Amino acid sequence: MDTEAKKILYAASTAGHLENFHAPYINLLARAGCRVTTCCRGRPETEGAAEHIEFPLEKKLASPRNFVLAARLARSIRENRYDLISVHTSLAAFFVRLALMMAGKRDTRVINTVHGYLFDGDTPAPKRRMMLAAEKITAPVTDRIITMNAWDDGLARREKLGGRISFTDGMGVDFKRFDGADRAEARRALGFSEGQFVILCAAEFSSRKNQSMLIRAAAELPEGAVLALAGTGDELERCRELARSVPGRVRFLGYVNDMRMAWAAADVCVSASRYEGLPYNVMEAMYFALPSVVSDVKGNNDLIKDGESGYLYPYDDASACAEKLRALMGDAEKRRSMGAKAKEACRRYALENVMPKMAGVLGEELGTDLLERQP
Repeated sequence: MDTEAKKILYAASTAGHLENFHAPYINLLARAGCRVTTCCRGRPETEGAAEHIEFPLEKKLASPRNFVLAARLARSIRENRYDLISVHTSLAAFFVRLALMMAGKRDTRVINTVHGYLFDGDTPAPKRRMMLAAEKITAPVTDRIITMNAWDDGLARREKLGGRISFTDGMGVDFKRFDGADRAEARRALGFSEGQFVILCAAEFSSRKNQSMLIRAAAELPEGAVLALAGTGDELERCRELARSVPGRVRFLGYVNDMRMAWAAADVCVSASRYEGLPYNVMEAMYFALPSVVSDVKGNNDLIKDGESGYLYPYDDASACAEKLRALMGDAEKRRSMGAKAKEACRRYALENVMPKMAGVLGEELGTDLLERQP
């Protein structure tokens, strides 16, 4: 089938998500002759998107405004009759598919790429039931689900949340952009001395990312350890206040546009997340041959093998986290060995390895070979 007339709706909750994770795929579709319309809050700065639909969802699933936005989007879907709708992030995935149900599906193909269901087996039952119900409601219009961690993949298959389930190693990370970073230069630029042990967490400040626990763990570390927190978000000021109780132990790096210098300056990656999809920050640390100390939750434990490429610890256990960090702090050879294994393991997540597989999935739904159609 000729893709020149193919219309694609590519949706997520925010412009930043599309810019950070999907620009190569939007560009791929455009180069293959498809007309791509982005749909999210704010217009993403990505090559290849011909049009944009503003879709400013509120974070609460039950917000009445979200249902109003879905009804408006349904009108656009009826008018355009997209050949393929590709949805990303749980909130946008639900309301875009709901809009399609309102509009009538007809021949539109739908792919839901799961970047991490916002619940797991330990989530309180009322929330878990609500989130799962949203997935079941929209399952009938979902032709394919793409999962990227074992727990989500198992759930999608057990609950039959889509017509076809495909597993992928994330969306692919462009590791090449990190090449050329120098540790000594990075330390000077960020103000870390060579003798400091830098523990880096790169994530939006939120209750789910749980940086407050990392600050509690920092209080149990020996002198010379510094917890570096990169990012912004709703919980930033609360974490700043908490850090006053451990003076000199926590550095707030703010929003870091180029993480290359931050990773080059670090000794260890740390994460305290409640759950993940397949976290880019951990994959980036692996590329820099850093061992990771991460909460033992889905996504994290898909990447890190306990005792091999890093350590896992029980979620929200500050003392257990600190114990693992102390073990690495006092053993340079262990850090080197774990870092080397992490570096080797991360190769499967490189963009050049993942993109052909993802292009194949997109092409199957469009009935064409997207890679053959590249100029």
